[in-house]
Parts: sequence; C-alpha cells; structure tokens
Amino acid sequence: MTDEQRQQLRALPQVERVSAEPELAQVPVALRLACIRQALHEIREEILLGRPATSVMERTLALASRAPKVRGAVNATGILLHTNLGRATLAPAAVAAVAAVAQQHATLEVDDESGGRGDRQAGCAALLRELTGADDAIVVNNNAAATVLALTALASGKDVILSRSELVEIGGHFRLPDVIVQSGARLVEVGTTNRTRVGDYTRALTENTGMLLRCHPSNFRVVGFTESASLEELVALSRQAAVPFGDDIGSGALVDFAPFGLTDEPQVQKSIAAGADLVWFSGDKLLGGPQAGILVGRADLIAVCKKHPLMRALRPDKLTLAALEATLRIYRDGTHWEEIPILRRIQRDPGEISRRCRTVARKLKRLGYDTTTEATFSQVGGGSLPDRQLPSHAVAVRAANLPALARQLRHAATPVYGRIERDRLLLDLRAVDPDEEAALVRAFEGQST
Repeated sequence: MTDEQRQQLRALPQVERVSAEPELAQVPVALRLACIRQALHEIREEILLGRPATSVMERTLALASRAPKVRGAVNATGILLHTNLGRATLAPAAVAAVAAVAQQHATLEVDDESGGRGDRQAGCAALLRELTGADDAIVVNNNAAATVLALTALASGKDVILSRSELVEIGGHFRLPDVIVQSGARLVEVGTTNRTRVGDYTRALTENTGMLLRCHPSNFRVVGFTESASLEELVALSRQAAVPFGDDIGSGALVDFAPFGLTDEPQVQKSIAAGADLVWFSGDKLLGGPQAGILVGRADLIAVCKKHPLMRALRPDKLTLAALEATLRIYRDGTHWEEIPILRRIQRDPGEISRRCRTVARKLKRLGYDTTTEATFSQVGGGSLPDRQLPSHAVAVRAANLPALARQLRHAATPVYGRIERDRLLLDLRAVDPDEEAALVRAFEGQST
C-alpha cells in the first residue's frame, strides 16, 4: 500500500458524519446507513486497486436511487393474506420452480415428442383436473380476468342473472356490475340485498339469458333476516333452462378450513361435484400460490374460453405457471398442510405464537423499548372470511410517537409492518415465520424510542 493510498483511506468520513448531511435527509435511515456502508466499502476497494474513486456522497446517492420499490417485508399486521403486502407467499418448492425457469430457457410451450409448439397450460390443467374433478381448466392473470374472460366468451350480448346480494366491489373500487358491462353482457339483478330465492332467478329467465351467475361475497357478510338460493337449486335451474351456471368462488379453497373455525368458504371440488358448469377463483389467496385466475369446468366451455381473442391478452407467463404447477403438485402429493405457507399460518398454534412473542419482546426490551405481549386476533384477509378470526398473540410496543416509529420500521432494510391500536404498536407473529424474526428485531436497531 502506498502512502497516497493510506492518506486516501484515512480521509474517508465516518458513517455518522455522512448520514447527517442534508442531501440524505429524505432517504430512510436504515436504507441511508446501508448505502453509506456499501459506498465506503466500494470506495476502499477502488483505492486499494489504484482506481480513481467517486465521492462518498455521490456513491451513496447513486446506491439509494437504485433501491427496489418492491422488496421483501415482514408482515406483522395480523392479516395473513394482506393485499398491499402481496397476499400469499409461495412454498419453497414454488420459489425454486420460479428461479429455475427465470434464469434459463424453459419448456414453456413446446411439445416434448415433436419438438414443435405445445400447450403452455398443459401441466397446470392436468393437475387441476385431478384435484378438482373438472373436465378441463385454464389459467389467466387474476380472478377479475377470469370473470371478464368467462362472461365475454360465453355471455357477451346476452343476459347474466345475478342476485343483488352478490353485487360486490373488490379492492381498488372495481365493481362486479362494471366488469359485467365491460364483457358485453347485460346484468339482470334479482332478489333483494338480504333475500334471493331460486324463484327470482326463474322469473328472470328469457331466451336471451346467457348465464346464471353466483358470486361468493368473500369480503363481506349479510346477516340476520337472510335467504339465498342454494348451489344445488341453481345448478338444477341451469340444467332445466339449458343455460350455463358460472360460480365465482373467489378465494379458491381446495381444503376444508372448518376445523379451524373458518366456515362458509366454498371449496372448488364441491362446486364442481354439485354440477357447476364453470368455476373460477384466485391463485394467490387460500390456494397459496401465485397471482392467477383459474377457471375449471366443462370441457366445451373451457374450449370456448381458450379460443377467445382475450385469452392471448390474459394468458400467464412462465413464472406464474411454474409457481402454480409446483403449488398444485404439493396438493396432489398431500403435503400441503406442511408446505403451503398460508395453510401453515392458519393452523399455527396460539401457544407457539405466544412463546415466540415473549422471545421477541425480550430482545426489543434489551434495545430499550417498552414491550409486553398480549392476546389478540388475526384475520385471513385478502377478501377471505371477513367475519372469522384466529386467536393469536402479539408483541406490544409503546413509544412516545408511534406513527413515527411505524414509519421508521416501514423504511428499514427489511420493512416491518405492524398495526397501531390505541396506545401501542402491535406485532402479531401469526404471519411471521421464525426465520423472519431476526429481520424484525434488526429493524428496531437505531430507531428512536
């Protein structure tokens, strides 16, 4: 090492001094410190190699500007399928499948025998047929896309009969009646908000009816003086009228959640077994896979959807199909309760969560935080089971300025999201896996208490 190199190394500023510069005031603290340390490391290497080095500030600002907007986070909100945090997390096998096809060419749409063009949906379709009992299946971008495709391909220019109690609005102000209009179909509302009988559907049937539609109200409940036509009644009516019956069940449960107190969530297989002509649902909710819309049902109806021009616009890419196929294989192999993250979190024992909360609370207390633990309730979220709760436990953090603390945690190297209730920040660990606890604790280091 030359004397000039030693002098350059000694002249490098301390991290704290750089961090205090006004140019970095708008950069979140955790990100700022990480970028400064990385900048100093890179500049030291350049000095030792005899290369001209940029200023620490210039390098830090460049690194901060490259920080990704979408990155991993710790979900301690108590909402297991948090839409704003990406809903379901993938099983390790699904993550591996995505990585494998992302970093190299893939057999996405090639026929293994002929070497010519094949069907990109073949793998997922075969597994969906096996798991649901449906004749055939296709996959699109999301469940809203599945709704648009089904209605456009099968009922454009015709009437779609739907109960007023199922005129749902999903996140982002998207309303089912608007989606139906965009499909080219005409919405025919029947019944009332709280009571709709099969006779209401019968009286609305005409020669122009294109579909009887049921939409599961997955993000709200109507209780009290209520009545609705059963699945079996609607199937029987559709058979009698020779009109397809479409069942939008939303969350896409392939298992029964009743043992965990989570009732009233329709299962795909039961709808198919009852005789629904077409069933569609999400891939990234209770199924525990990637964002996708999945349609299963009669082979002739699936064929019409496959051939529709919209299918080209809505078809999924290789990453989605790889993740979904790997997820469905887990269900087929019978290891879903152990491998699918959302299923593991739903069945997580409250006693185990309580023990983990006490451990995290002690670690945060050593950092100077006022912490306790308390019993609470988690929700499934993602528009699923809105009136059902799971007993859980949370770390309760008290601080002089809770909104400021919550903001600082959101800007940590690995962002942490909790929820503020009254005078404390709650960190519900039901959706936090044990290997995420270290990142949660690190997010509190150096923050203002």
